[in-house]
Amino acid sequence: MDIRELLKKDKEQKENDQSIEVEEVISGSSIIQLVSFVLDDVEYGVDILAVHEILRIPDITRLPNTPHFIKGVINLRGNVIPVVDVRKRFGYTQGKITDLTRIIVIETNDKQIGLLVDNVHQVVRIPVSHVDPPSELIEGVSDEFITGIGRLKDRLIVILNISNIIFEEEDETALVQSELMR
Repeated sequence: MDIRELLKKDKEQKENDQSIEVEEVISGSSIIQLVSFVLDDVEYGVDILAVHEILRIPDITRLPNTPHFIKGVINLRGNVIPVVDVRKRFGYTQGKITDLTRIIVIETNDKQIGLLVDNVHQVVRIPVSHVDPPSELIEGVSDEFITGIGRLKDRLIVILNISNIIFEEEDETALVQSELMR
């Protein structure tokens, strides 16, 4: 699935979410756009502006002496991109790689990073007024990883702080950053 397909789904969602758009116009609030993905039946979102592309799973080269959540690296058109296993980073059990598993290539701190996720869902548009601060009720995910919780009709989307997912701990940061410098 590429960005064009996600934007097509986004267009379809816009047509279906008339009530949210009307509310947005009335309240004058701004909109955030997220690429949503699923891990263990929980929907997460990352800012679409950080997303470079979405890939099917290529060959991943494992590296020694890297943090437990680094799955390895991939070669993306001559660029070596580290891949973070988001399941491991969040403390979930190991998942199986399926036909739906994807790598979301994002850009953070001027570096490209791949996020290994179970399933990329769609592009969602959420009024900022529908985003609540992080909650302590989300099990297994540090509130340092979360920017907020988006409410979209009957769905909740956990909005992630990508920089903290990658660079939270100093000792892990040094390892990841050294890999990024290669």
